[in-house]
Amino acid sequence: MTPKDSQDLTRVAAGTVMGDFMRQYWIPAAKSSELATDGTPMRLLLLGEKLVAFRDSSGRPGVLDHVCPHRNASLVLGRNEEDGIRCIYHGWKFDVNGRCVDMPSVPPSQCFKDKVQAKAYRAADRNGILWVYMGPRQEDPPALPMVEATLLELQDVDISFMMRSCNWLQSLEGDIDTSHFGFLHVGHLDPDDVPEGHPLEHTAGERAPEYHVRDTPWGTTYGAYRTVKPETIYWRFANYMFPFWTQTPQGEFPVNIQARAWVPLDDSHTMMIFWRRRTNGPRGTNEPLKNGKPLAGARPQADFHPIDTSWLGRYRVVAEESNDWLIDREAQRTNRIYSGIDHIALQDQAVTESMGAITDHAHEHLGPGDLMIARTRRRALQAARAFAAGEPAPGVDAPEVMMAARSGFFEMHQSVEWQQAYADKMRSADRVLKTQAQPEAVPAK
Repeated sequence: MTPKDSQDLTRVAAGTVMGDFMRQYWIPAAKSSELATDGTPMRLLLLGEKLVAFRDSSGRPGVLDHVCPHRNASLVLGRNEEDGIRCIYHGWKFDVNGRCVDMPSVPPSQCFKDKVQAKAYRAADRNGILWVYMGPRQEDPPALPMVEATLLELQDVDISFMMRSCNWLQSLEGDIDTSHFGFLHVGHLDPDDVPEGHPLEHTAGERAPEYHVRDTPWGTTYGAYRTVKPETIYWRFANYMFPFWTQTPQGEFPVNIQARAWVPLDDSHTMMIFWRRRTNGPRGTNEPLKNGKPLAGARPQADFHPIDTSWLGRYRVVAEESNDWLIDREAQRTNRIYSGIDHIALQDQAVTESMGAITDHAHEHLGPGDLMIARTRRRALQAARAFAAGEPAPGVDAPEVMMAARSGFFEMHQSVEWQQAYADKMRSADRVLKTQAQPEAVPAK
């Protein structure tokens, strides 16, 4: 990682290597329910751009630059009415396409509304999520992504949001680093306390897995492995998918339909959006141990601040740097909770935010357990730079390649080569058999 590599990977504003690359993909931005028809406009920060999101009288979502093109007042203050958002400064009104449709402060004989256009992006609703396309193909955008978990109907999936105060890359990398699980999350767990067949059985017994890693059409894949019986390998597979998606191995491979998007709000803030199949879903770390109790430190819910209307006011957890992420030093000292932090996602949040807003990669010393991280950085950087040189962004026009990605754990005879083991398990895995047709996305200029 040279300083240029680090900068190209972590910066996401328009005109940057990674920022322009990410703009080729549809971005999950909010819950569809956050926008009510003719309701309050919402501040939306994406890839460093300050936007306003609203739902018009016909139920169509609109995402515009928040700056009114007349005199730069914020459209967040606007009136959402009669199929458009009206600036309260002079009453100019814009539809979801960004077209100026009314200019009441200008005499009719001098009206020039047809010459005024607010910057607008395509927006679409699918399965409870508002998606935004910020790329150049506004007239003919690519299809929405086919990340399997996002295709589940709302009744079949749990979706959660959590903002993280650091760069998207260091946020994402925790999901493709399985060796930290045996320490940060379960370092206090005695292997003798884990029942046979429990999801944590092998992770608690062997905390230094070995890795196979490969490039894939969707990004990268790792297979972390441990020999758990004389002829049996315990596999944990996980994926990075372009441009900011992960799948983690916290579930039985055949039924583990889940994904996370690590959406950059700006260079130093990230929105994590987590889809996890609800029915017949993956067995989790909260399964009782031999004492009949769940894993210490795995509190089901984090505490959140109330949502406010600021640019960074959505899905903020109470635990943060100013309160040391609510670390319980007594729980840490007594080894009741290895980290002292009582929530698995908050444990990840604490260590990644503690690295700083954008970590200095020059200070790192990567080891064998970081093989997937190193490969993923290289893969993402090569793809982004190749796009900048004129090559297509992977998967944008072939979203079905994402359907071949699955994560989870399983055991397999040691004679089966690792990529073959993955292929064999994919053939018998539960799949989302019915994928929704692409919704009509509102055109924008």
